[in-house]
Amino acid sequence: MARLLIVHHTVSPATQEMLEAVLDGARTDDIEGVAARSTPALSATAADLLEADAVLLGTPVNIGYMSGALKHFFDNVYYPAQDGTGGLPYALFVHGDNDTSGAVRAVESITKGMGWRRHRPPVLVTGRPDGAAREACWELGAVMALAALGEA
Repeated sequence: MARLLIVHHTVSPATQEMLEAVLDGARTDDIEGVAARSTPALSATAADLLEADAVLLGTPVNIGYMSGALKHFFDNVYYPAQDGTGGLPYALFVHGDNDTSGAVRAVESITKGMGWRRHRPPVLVTGRPDGAAREACWELGAVMALAALGEA
């Protein structure tokens, strides 16, 4: 069975809402053969990452940057997983009050250093997630489930 690892820091209601839409998409009945595992960034490990066929990252913007929790995840997995995750497809969803560019830039810099391959552009939401934002998150979850299967 293919594995999609969803690593997130969802302390805000808006980011939690985005995560729930991502999970709904990743776990849709229309896609079979994928186990979508949601893991908080503070408890995700290198072993989790090394078992994944694709990874989906979620973070709020904190002080113009990714959350400290997501940075903690990267700090913990960077060296142990660097050699075993080259080419890993990943995607990102980000929530900010008014700007998401700093968080996106930071995540893309780290994932590039790890040799990961961005599978889809990030889903970026400022303000409260609306129906279109939730739909974009659902689609991102579904596309990344397919990526874990090697089909998207």
